[in-house]
Amino acid sequence: MTASRGPVQEIAAAPESPRQPAELASVTRSPIVDPGGVTLVYHGAADAVNLRCWIHGLPASQPFDRVGEQDLWVLRVELPENSRIEYKFEVVRDGQGEWILDPLNPLTAADPFGANSVAQGYGYERPEWTREDPAARAGLVEEIALKSAALGDDRHLAVYVPARFRRSRRYPLLIVHDGLDYLRYASLDTVLDNLIHRLEIPPMIVALTQSPERLVEYAGHDGHARFIAEELPRQLAHDFPLHASPAARGLMGASFGAVASLHAAWRHPGAFGRLVLQSGSFAFSDIGHHRRTATFAWRAS
Repeated sequence: MTASRGPVQEIAAAPESPRQPAELASVTRSPIVDPGGVTLVYHGAADAVNLRCWIHGLPASQPFDRVGEQDLWVLRVELPENSRIEYKFEVVRDGQGEWILDPLNPLTAADPFGANSVAQGYGYERPEWTREDPAARAGLVEEIALKSAALGDDRHLAVYVPARFRRSRRYPLLIVHDGLDYLRYASLDTVLDNLIHRLEIPPMIVALTQSPERLVEYAGHDGHARFIAEELPRQLAHDFPLHASPAARGLMGASFGAVASLHAAWRHPGAFGRLVLQSGSFAFSDIGHHRRTATFAWRAS
């Protein structure tokens, strides 16, 4: 995804986009989508407007072009067909930047920290396996609690149990960090129902964990790793018929949850044979320049 710079007439010259600044001024919905990308439009007084998004390998901030002396700002972004991005606008006034949703875009995606605007590339369609399928039998989500010696308190979590569960068979185990957020914001239960129904994954037990001290316990915390690798699987093996092989046990997490997953697997070699690390918050803290706080300054030792 790259921004096309140059005169506004060139930025807006893509097929199906307004061709003149006057037409851009009348736009009431953004982004304007065409086969090569999208054109983002902002109306409002500002000293500068920047696109803020996080795509690996690309700038986190891209400046808009101002149209003449008008309070009209435009940015042309090359976006592959059938793709999507989440973003915000940074509106700068009097040296102060404010991050906002795109006022002309009603499409948003929520997450634990709020919401982002969503730009969908040309031809994008939501994957069918993320939608509820009447033919797919729904699993159950149960709540359990267990005492943790490693963490010194009681932990409450949810467990996804697949449809057609039978105690006469054994199941793989997947442990998901921030699992309740995956349910709330990513419809993980629906995704599991659909993929199991389509025989793309085997029926499995999925433990959905949540940490009350996420920034502490996910940052290379050995007690949390022991809870994830030893205490939780032991309790689940007591409650459900599980495969004992590491090849049938996995960890999953996004952002800092990916860091916690990797740390637990690294501290307990042989406990898990599979990792799903989504957009992990990994960074070198002992080389180069960075602005990460001590929370993120963990290194292997």
